[in-house]
Amino acid sequence: MTSVGHLTVTNLRKRYGHAVALDNVNFSLAPGEFLTLLGPSGSGKTTTLMAVAGFVQVDAGSISLDGRDLTRLPPERREFGIVFQGYALFPHMTVAENVAFPLQVRGVSSAERQSRVRAALDRVKLSSFADRKPRQLSGGQQQRVALARALVYEPRLLLLDEPLSALDRKLRAELQWELRTLHRDLGVSFLYVTHDQEEALTMSDRVAVFDKGSIVQCGTPDSLFERPATRFVADFFGKSNFFPARMSSTSQSVEWEGGKLDYGTGASLPSGDQLTVSVRPHRLTLVKADAAPLNGVVTQRSYAGTVVHCLVRTHGGTDVLVESPALRGYSGIPDMGETVGIHVDRDAVIFLPQ
Repeated sequence: MTSVGHLTVTNLRKRYGHAVALDNVNFSLAPGEFLTLLGPSGSGKTTTLMAVAGFVQVDAGSISLDGRDLTRLPPERREFGIVFQGYALFPHMTVAENVAFPLQVRGVSSAERQSRVRAALDRVKLSSFADRKPRQLSGGQQQRVALARALVYEPRLLLLDEPLSALDRKLRAELQWELRTLHRDLGVSFLYVTHDQEEALTMSDRVAVFDKGSIVQCGTPDSLFERPATRFVADFFGKSNFFPARMSSTSQSVEWEGGKLDYGTGASLPSGDQLTVSVRPHRLTLVKADAAPLNGVVTQRSYAGTVVHCLVRTHGGTDVLVESPALRGYSGIPDMGETVGIHVDRDAVIFLPQ
């Protein structure tokens, strides 16, 4: 495999008329790293990927690999592998011919082409499908062919634009693990785009969260999930409950709907008297109403096998989602309209700027 480079993206800006697509985007991709660009539709993640690929010319900023400026190079000279959402396979070619096409364009000899195609199809477990046409394959198999074609000429970086979004949930989960394993085995840097938070959590070394053309936070999946920096990140990167709060007149506590919440000396609080308390649904526990300071009435509930979802309207009027396996600490599933208590662990609380 060709040596893997260090990608650096600096101050990318792009406008389409009055619309800002990219606003000062900065990140780096270490050799062999799996970095996911995550965000809602129109947030700038795909535009960023297309700029790295060379299909979008930015208005300002730079893109470099190992210090070599690629910003104005055409796509074919960047030598990056690309996997698109729509596969982009040639319908009149066999699987082997599709995978061989990038090598043929580059003038690789017939013998070497055959060797590389066999190796690429082995990697994606499609050796026995070499003579089939794309229409004879399932969606998952077509995506594997597209992946093999992107890897066959040993690129230094693989770009993947929502490659699993067209697949059903079960197959998508299987291919997530396969992609992660392939990344680990090959050591190629992956730059991956998705709007699926679970996909980003499962696959990535790091995740860059996009909003309105900018990266609002970048970090490991666990750091983003457990300690988001803003309400947007907390809300987008998994489900969350939010409560308005304010600094207490006494030190080391905040006042919120459930009374006073001690945060201890090690907590990092945003500046200002007003703040937002965020708690993930799975970090809450339903208890008897007289066993917790935060009480409310069950307004919705659903049973999902291993998890029970309950929506509780607190006495202060806030809707709180609680997710719990077998409802820890509570005997059975509460009835609609029943009054329950909500227990909140101090280490589950996230303090966000208002």
